[in-house]
Amino acid sequence: MHRVERHVRRDGTVSYDGRVFEVPYELSGQRIVLVVDPHACTVVRVPNSAGQPLGAATPLDAVANSRRRRSKPPADSTTAAPVPGPNLIELAPQHHYRREG
Repeated sequence: MHRVERHVRRDGTVSYDGRVFEVPYELSGQRIVLVVDPHACTVVRVPNSAGQPLGAATPLDAVANSRRRRSKPPADSTTAAPVPGPNLIELAPQHHYRREG
């Protein structure tokens, strides 16, 4: 078995030995490692850096891929956007009436 590094295209595909394979769409835009069988020219698995499987790599079905819905998973809660501060437009009347009274 060989390990080759590839960049996942925006449509969730990678190429190896002139053939195109589909991988999980969540990996699009990332660099991944493919474990391949060089004699059969097939992708055996797609592991992460710890060796755990990330998903299957299947030969591209161009028709099914063109109709596939694509949506990225929601961001982790640890990397969520900060909570916005007070709305200044709503605070302006409160500030104004507090000064007069």
